[in-house]
Amino acid sequence: MLSKREKELISNIWERLTPVAEDIGAEALLRMFTTFPGTKTYFSHLDISPRSPHMLSHGKKIVLAIAEGAKDISQLTVTLGPLQTLHAYQLRIDPTNFKLFSHCMLVTLACFMGENFTPVVHAAMDKYLSAFAAVLAEKYR
Repeated sequence: MLSKREKELISNIWERLTPVAEDIGAEALLRMFTTFPGTKTYFSHLDISPRSPHMLSHGKKIVLAIAEGAKDISQLTVTLGPLQTLHAYQLRIDPTNFKLFSHCMLVTLACFMGENFTPVVHAAMDKYLSAFAAVLAEKYR
């Protein structure tokens, strides 16, 4: 699905974005909650207002998981194993939300990266985030 060059590109991008993980993650979550209000139901116990401690904390966790998976995309299923189980069996998140979040993350990345978000980066990141969402949804089958 991803070429060697795309894998390297994705890994490098996430490595560079890790220092701003809170900002990127919180913004992507806010985009998802705003665009797809039904996704808020899983966060009813948290303060999901912009830049709240909960949004920053959860956003950072998500981005760090995405960055960790990007280090070795061929091992994505192994890397995400614990998150698969958590989301499928304990949190019972609708797997459609992973796709929705992936889309919001792409938009957020485009905003953060500006002119560095080239068509090549966009295509590679879209493939990676689609794979990430698919792996998280595997336990639902």
